[in-house]
Amino acid sequence: MPLPRLIPCLDVAHGRVVKGVNFVGLRDVGDPVELAKYYSDGGADELVFLDIAATPDDVATMTSVVAQVADVLEIPFTVGGGVRSVEDAIRIIESGADRVSLNSAALADPTLITAIASRYGSQAVVVAIDAGDGVVHTHGGRVATTTQTIPWAVEAAARGAGEILLTSIAHDGRREGFDLALTAAVRDAVAIPVIASGGAGSAAHVVAALRIADAALVASIVHENPAGLPGLRDEIEALGIQLRPMKERP
Repeated sequence: MPLPRLIPCLDVAHGRVVKGVNFVGLRDVGDPVELAKYYSDGGADELVFLDIAATPDDVATMTSVVAQVADVLEIPFTVGGGVRSVEDAIRIIESGADRVSLNSAALADPTLITAIASRYGSQAVVVAIDAGDGVVHTHGGRVATTTQTIPWAVEAAARGAGEILLTSIAHDGRREGFDLALTAAVRDAVAIPVIASGGAGSAAHVVAALRIADAALVASIVHENPAGLPGLRDEIEALGIQLRPMKERP
């Protein structure tokens, strides 16, 4: 069985990394290229880059920033935000991303999942689910739908998604731990990897998530001290979770 993954997430708006609480009250926390470099060198297994302004503001994902971030990475790189078509996916992957993450557009047209997976393979498609009160939310977590969270995860997997990125809106940015019950429910419902997101405040929180999910997303706890990522890895392993060995750097 693959070892669990630790994945820093860069939420980006207008070219800057931002962080908020419950998807609101966003504040600037740094440069995406600089932070990506820290994480790549510091032991991140992968990186997720989400342009959270792209869908709400109807702005295309900034491919120039994507290309700059990809240039400094030695780890897999997922990009989401504003991916509305196969053409958008092509543009992002050709800019240097390994995978695209779909959210609002996949709900509006689920065949988009299959179309991108057919072109690049399921491993290149992540379906992001922003969940709250049992239903999926779109547009950066701002708009509640009537789509139930777990059935949507099942459908996304059936349509060709390679992973589910599951964020609990109620837990996001609060640093009080992941929504373990929701994460476990989704993980039990699908046969593809599930990435837990929303609520990491300590190594213990990450460990609890990794006992259920295949990977854990971290943001606030590493953005404030990017150079501390190796220490976080050490804490997680000291609590009994074996992570993937850090790759040799050239």
